[in-house]
Amino acid sequence: MLNFFKKITGTIILGAVVSAAPLLVNAEMPPKPDGFPERPITMIVPFGPGGGSDQMGRSISGPMSDAMGVPIQVINKPGGGGRAAIPDFMSAPADGYTLLQFSDDVFTHYPAGRIKENPTVDWTPIGLANIVFSQIYMNTDDDRFTDWESFVAYAKNNKVTVANVSHKGSMELISISKIEEVAGIKTQQISYDKPAERYAALIGKHVDVLFEQPSDVSSFLDSGRIKPILTILRDRPAAFPDVASLSDIGLNWEPLLRVRGIFVHGSVPQERKAYLEAAMKKAYETEEFQAFLEKKFMTAIKSYSSSNEATEIINNMIDTYRKAYKELGIN
Repeated sequence: MLNFFKKITGTIILGAVVSAAPLLVNAEMPPKPDGFPERPITMIVPFGPGGGSDQMGRSISGPMSDAMGVPIQVINKPGGGGRAAIPDFMSAPADGYTLLQFSDDVFTHYPAGRIKENPTVDWTPIGLANIVFSQIYMNTDDDRFTDWESFVAYAKNNKVTVANVSHKGSMELISISKIEEVAGIKTQQISYDKPAERYAALIGKHVDVLFEQPSDVSSFLDSGRIKPILTILRDRPAAFPDVASLSDIGLNWEPLLRVRGIFVHGSVPQERKAYLEAAMKKAYETEEFQAFLEKKFMTAIKSYSSSNEATEIINNMIDTYRKAYKELGIN
């Protein structure tokens, strides 16, 4: 499997992932190309309110709006594991006034044939804004298990459920399949498109564990209502030194990461793409957005990538998923 992980992370030293993020330079905005933009911009988020995609979209839309001098309206369009938003995005004029916030889910849909649009041909990424690892969480009040080892012991004798955003060939299901194999357990995946529903499922004990990113559930971590029992990284990051990692459970595998950024239609004029890329970069460099990244555990891995870098990463991820589908027999 092609290892794109090492292309976008820093150096792993003593079990901690060291950020490779560049120094912030607060670059000035270039002149507006032919007055663009001169009216509000729409950003479509393909998942419901409250989740990581929504948080990222809303957190960067304010600084981007300030950089460009026009409002950005964020609209949620959940459904189909991120696919429901695509028709609205594709039917909008290719003028740069409609953006699509995206996550790596779209990179699973394309090689699986669930969408026809090529993410780096029909669309253009103007950049990546965050890259984060995943974890498996339990309800802190659950007395059936307390950590990964006791969860595995419980799962070997009981049916266990996992709440996530799962579809055939998703990052979640591929990761879970690798973990199940090495742990010698089987789990039932319960899919929720709306983040609030899957978080409520764990808090309400309707599922046994949750597959999610720490950035998405930071408020629940802060309140102590949930806790991680497995970090899906090769080694333990500094933020979670007491939580088992893949190396701890004997899984020698480069994990798949959650990647989020912004697309414009591929036919948008190049000068407008460049201007939007500059606005996103400037927004990323603001203290406001950096504070968001810090609070959401998004500084362990290099989060920002330019349009060209993002294109390379996305193409590598598509190739990675194609190879994973072949290995797992997923059509």
